[in-house]
Amino acid sequence: MKHFLVAFDFSKNALHTLEYAIIFANKMEADLSLVWVDNTSTPDHLYNIDQDLRIETKTHFDEVIEKYEPLVHHGKINPFLRKGKVNTEVSSVARTINANLIFAGTHGTSGYEEFWIGSNAYRIVASAPCPVISLRLGYAIDSQLKKILLPIDNSADTKHKLPYAAKIAKAFDAEIHILLMQSSPISVIRNRMKNYGIETSKFLENEGVRYVFSELEVENVTSSILHYTEANQIDLIAMMTEQGGPTSSMLLGPYAQQLINNAPVPVLSVQSVNNV
Repeated sequence: MKHFLVAFDFSKNALHTLEYAIIFANKMEADLSLVWVDNTSTPDHLYNIDQDLRIETKTHFDEVIEKYEPLVHHGKINPFLRKGKVNTEVSSVARTINANLIFAGTHGTSGYEEFWIGSNAYRIVASAPCPVISLRLGYAIDSQLKKILLPIDNSADTKHKLPYAAKIAKAFDAEIHILLMQSSPISVIRNRMKNYGIETSKFLENEGVRYVFSELEVENVTSSILHYTEANQIDLIAMMTEQGGPTSSMLLGPYAQQLINNAPVPVLSVQSVNNV
């Protein structure tokens, strides 16, 4: 991983997300960029207002960079100013710079952000060309990421998040918690799940990543993941955005959005189309 992108709207949530992204960039020796999107509709005859807004935004960017760039160990913080739909422009910049990871804040189930970062977090996750880490403003940032939760369910793409989680675990010397979630009474499916667990364990062993293996009978996937997260002091949850069946490119799976909205820790969302 060499280039990370932060969706940025100058809110407290965005600054909080930037601070978290800097920790990852330093650990993984990545360049860091910020993207701000003017998502307002400006009539043609008010073009000067549009220009003034960009100039003012550039000034604010300069202030943010002056404060935070000294904390970045590799390279500089690169700002991007775009106009259009937030998720579309964030994805466009991500493709332009060949970003390996996007960071986006979300306001969760409570509170209200007057800026766009919280309300557009789901769209960014769903349409991004690379994995996205989302986190809530209330999360207490710790530079020592120690435990990553890797839920394994019966969906066909459940293992695709494994290489990403392993890379992060190796960078932070973190421990991965494999959580095999059994929900079907059908023996063929249960055996397939066990094979998923065995393959995941072998992969981590080959990568030299420490891991813990747990198997649970679950009824509610989201509740089980959240309970395990709190009981085991998990620092990051890795999940797929498409779970349990096909979805459109602008929709998240059955429990992906619930996790992003309710998880007390950051969530790494990986789409099945992503390539390592």
